[in-house]
Amino acid sequence: MQQDLIAGYLTKARAKLRVARELVRQHEWDDVVSRAYYAAFHAAQAVLLAEGHQAETHRGLLTLFSLVLVKTGKFEKKWGKFLANLKDDREAGDYEALSYLDDQTASRALAETEAFVKEVEKFLDQQSQ
Repeated sequence: MQQDLIAGYLTKARAKLRVARELVRQHEWDDVVSRAYYAAFHAAQAVLLAEGHQAETHRGLLTLFSLVLVKTGKFEKKWGKFLANLKDDREAGDYEALSYLDDQTASRALAETEAFVKEVEKFLDQQSQ
């Protein structure tokens, strides 16, 4: 059951990344960042679940990721900061009438999210061996 949930989160993460890449071609910067955030969110949920935790909120995910994975040295500190910054950017793009998100912000969010998802997959692969 737990392995199915982890796999489901990773499948969702990859799907959100695929959509984010498509949105780049349409110059939909707010939505690129939003989909990138949700890809990272689902990947983080997968790795937290593998460690025996599940976040109930977006803020809870950031807190758990920091406590369970960053502070223990399992993930670099940069990934905790990345998640927090991406969450802030996603909220700005989703809720602010005048968004500051542009092609550079969206491209960076997508590239960092792709790297984060790969890092999560690598960690999970190592844990399963």
